[in-house]
Amino acid sequence: MTTLEKNLQQHWLALRPLLTIRNEEQYEQAVEHLNDLIDEIGTDATHPLYELLDTLGTLIHAYEERHHAIPDCSGREMLGFFMEEHGLTQASFPEIGSQGIVAEVLSGKRELSVRHIRALAKRFHVSPAVFI
Repeated sequence: MTTLEKNLQQHWLALRPLLTIRNEEQYEQAVEHLNDLIDEIGTDATHPLYELLDTLGTLIHAYEERHHAIPDCSGREMLGFFMEEHGLTQASFPEIGSQGIVAEVLSGKRELSVRHIRALAKRFHVSPAVFI
């Protein structure tokens, strides 16, 4: 075994628990590690561990895509979800219009307009695609 292989093997034993996600327990641990890295590094791309944060995020995303797929849902369903999550009522959306208009959107009688979608995406800090 070469010196390079020996060094890699030694470092891999330390990194493997961070970079191996094959089950829910390892996934939960990886998410905890990622949160710790985010707390430490934030968005500082010059930090020595930034690439580790980026790599771990990519591995977690790949695991989530395979095992935690988000079902397709409509913009109206997403609006209902955000209302429930944030404890909002139909009257809480001046960016859409009156309570009656919000009720029509939620019941499927009316579609969200492009203006509505942009305003909701801005309000909830998500991509407009969430409401399409």
